[in-house]
Amino acid sequence: MSHDHLVVNTTYGPVRGSANPAVEVWKGIRFAAPPTGDLRWRRARRPQPHDDVVDARRFGPISPQERNPGILLGKDVVMDEDCLFLNVWRPVGADDTSSLPVMVWLHGGAYVFGSGSQPLYDATELVSGGDVVVVTPNYRLGALGFADLTAFDLPGCETNPALSDVLMALEWVRDNISGFGGDVDNITVFGESAGGGLITTLLTMPSARGLFHKAIVQSSPATSMYDHARATRVAQRFLTAAGIRDTDAALLQTLDVEHIVAATMQAFSDVPARNPGTIAFSPVIDGDLVPQHPLDVFRDGASLPVPLLIGTNKDEAALFKWMKPPLMPITPDDIERMFAALMVEYPDVALPQRARVTSAYAGAEPEVLGLGVARDIAFRMPTVWSAEAHSRHSPVYLYRFDWATRMLRALRIGATHATELPYVWGNLVAGPADITFLFGGRKTGDAISERMQRRWVAFARDGDPTGEPALDWPAYDETTRATLLIDATDRIVDDLDGDIRRAWGDDVLSFR
Repeated sequence: MSHDHLVVNTTYGPVRGSANPAVEVWKGIRFAAPPTGDLRWRRARRPQPHDDVVDARRFGPISPQERNPGILLGKDVVMDEDCLFLNVWRPVGADDTSSLPVMVWLHGGAYVFGSGSQPLYDATELVSGGDVVVVTPNYRLGALGFADLTAFDLPGCETNPALSDVLMALEWVRDNISGFGGDVDNITVFGESAGGGLITTLLTMPSARGLFHKAIVQSSPATSMYDHARATRVAQRFLTAAGIRDTDAALLQTLDVEHIVAATMQAFSDVPARNPGTIAFSPVIDGDLVPQHPLDVFRDGASLPVPLLIGTNKDEAALFKWMKPPLMPITPDDIERMFAALMVEYPDVALPQRARVTSAYAGAEPEVLGLGVARDIAFRMPTVWSAEAHSRHSPVYLYRFDWATRMLRALRIGATHATELPYVWGNLVAGPADITFLFGGRKTGDAISERMQRRWVAFARDGDPTGEPALDWPAYDETTRATLLIDATDRIVDDLDGDIRRAWGDDVLSFR
């Protein structure tokens, strides 16, 4: 059998993929020039073309990062600054005449962990069951992707390198995906956590206009973005952790990458410990790629007019109580410190809002109160605020993922952050050591996964996640506020977040 159909010509040269009975895959396709040498700390550049057929049967290197036992990166993974590679999955039988919907995944990991080649994001189940083309790019992480060093003496550095990586990947998809059977006029970006944050940012960036046509956002920290002044203070902490004086920032150009990763993680720990409610690395409001805070753009009615599917998980914050230090303000002391800082930034708003919020969680045990406040200020309320504003000009579908197996409930984490991911991808068991279904629930989990995949793919196909009458899901508006509650049995609830929404109010509180 000939496999010539596995050689696809791209704008930079031909690449050869591999096939199995269900899907055809191209791994490790370079979409940008190596961000090394003079290109370290700079935005993505186009790669050099090649004439030879490049073997695309192995994943490319991923962005350097500290290993995290909760994030499985895959067997024999390689880390390297030269990490700007992507992967493409398509159904067997597709070709350059197929014109299938395209889904581009942006992985999560708090802007410091993860990659597009994690085993969790193997797209075999999603592609073979949904007749879509899936693309999973890497982007630079930590200080390499998000540090704003423009205030220091570091020639050539630029803001938002990681965002530029994402834009370059989307440009590659626009220019090349038709050769893999994808419809260049039907591209959906989807992502979770940091990946969701990248997408809510993309939705407010003029430079992203036309690069995608729909967006799926899972658990976005949409308000966790900072201006140049605050980003500069974080960059100073990074420099201190690296043992470099502000005036010697040029030394970063040649500093070994292991040292950069270590300094990244020191800042990653220090920032939320000192300032509860903030994170060290995220996109920066630079007046250029990111002209304004995304929530301001949403509320001005200027977000890109594309259909949006957006939501969070019921117990988002439960995962973070196990982190040392936690990324979120969970203890009563940390919550008080967070509100004290917010009162400095928003003296006319924060005090009455604090009183309303405290009353909304009245009677809860301290840990439950802390987890609720952390969940809502970091994820749920930014999601609701975004949905409200975007629904005024484009279709929006709001969800909350509530399903948790008996095992996850016994561990007291429930439907915590990222627990929806295996259901979206159809990869419900991570390996022999995965205890998620130890006390049962697999049959229900399989059914939930099937429904979520059908909804996600239906939305990618035509902008409506209903797809069929059995999966009814009304669009969100500010009258009924219809929300899909995903559980053992899905149901629609109007104004699911009413009490909490009214307590937090309409004034967006976030650290700028």
